[in-house]
Amino acid sequence: MSPWFEFPKNAYFGRVLPKNKIYAYAGASTKLKELFVRQVEQIVWKYKLAPETINIPATDAVSEIQVFGVALKTGELKHDVLRAMDKAIPFPIFYELSYGGKVKAIAAYKRPSESASEKWVTGSYFWTDWLLGDEPRQALPVALNLTALYEAMLRSLIPYAPRDGETLQAQVERAELIRTKVMDLARLEDSLRRERQFNRKVEINSRIRTIRKMIETLISG
Repeated sequence: MSPWFEFPKNAYFGRVLPKNKIYAYAGASTKLKELFVRQVEQIVWKYKLAPETINIPATDAVSEIQVFGVALKTGELKHDVLRAMDKAIPFPIFYELSYGGKVKAIAAYKRPSESASEKWVTGSYFWTDWLLGDEPRQALPVALNLTALYEAMLRSLIPYAPRDGETLQAQVERAELIRTKVMDLARLEDSLRRERQFNRKVEINSRIRTIRKMIETLISG
């Protein structure tokens, strides 16, 4: 899979985003500021996908989509850093992480809060593998409005294909549940390797089979 999209030149923004502005708008703690300093080299607001830049109409849910380039110092980035940026910027954001000549695309499902229209709800993050930065990029999805464009872009990062008629939110929730069950399975398999009692091994094996079956069902279309 291509690490990212080929964005229209008209959408290029190209402004360095000072970290202190993120700190101010996100209400960053000292610990979070230290994380930014330790892991982030530079943040560039690379593209703004909006009606005036890509000629696609906005919707009530999505008026703009932002694309941030984040150059890393070590190749590691805690999601707390991304959450701070998502908290500071009241629009959906896609991130292009870069380190050592490689890039990784990452974004979370972000939507306006139903209880407070001025706030946004940010879910789990989805990402690509690290890939060479000079690989050909895929064309921006064809969409009738910015909500449809946002959904198509985010779906490209979710590792499980949508089911027929499945909404983006339902697909995200299913993917989050799969992620949780995979972690549960890993813990059980680790317990099985360390267990010495036969009866406990039988019990753990039964739970492992149940979770594996659940994961298969969740993944299947």
